[in-house]
Amino acid sequence: MTKYRYPYQKIVDLKKSEKTQAEWMLSTALGKLQQEERSLEQLTAEKAMWQSKLQASSAQIVSLSELRVVQDYLDYLEERISLKCHDVHHAKIDVEHQQVRLSTKMMDEKVWLKAKEKEQQKFTYSLMQKEQQELDEMATVRYMIPAQ
Repeated sequence: MTKYRYPYQKIVDLKKSEKTQAEWMLSTALGKLQQEERSLEQLTAEKAMWQSKLQASSAQIVSLSELRVVQDYLDYLEERISLKCHDVHHAKIDVEHQQVRLSTKMMDEKVWLKAKEKEQQKFTYSLMQKEQQELDEMATVRYMIPAQ
């Protein structure tokens, strides 16, 4: 039996490779987003800790310079949190972009796989027709031999 060889198999392989690469890029983008979110959580927790220290120190006698240092550090943390929120936003946008890219690559691969499947079905149908013709010829020859 003849084996089917799809003439555009290299394109199908390329589309599969592109889809795999898009999956990796999405995975990387998701990892980056999770890392940024964890970093934001840590900054927020550190800010909350320093705010509670600042409130606790209001009940005690603390020098103005110490209060100023703590307040400056809280301001610094607030700025870092703001920047980290910006980083998280950009990471989310990148994840969305990579999801769209993956979706497109998956559709491309599906189109080429469907085309390959249709060509393979045509090939199989053609092969079955040839086999049927050969069987019909054999049956005709067998029928004609005893008639002679």
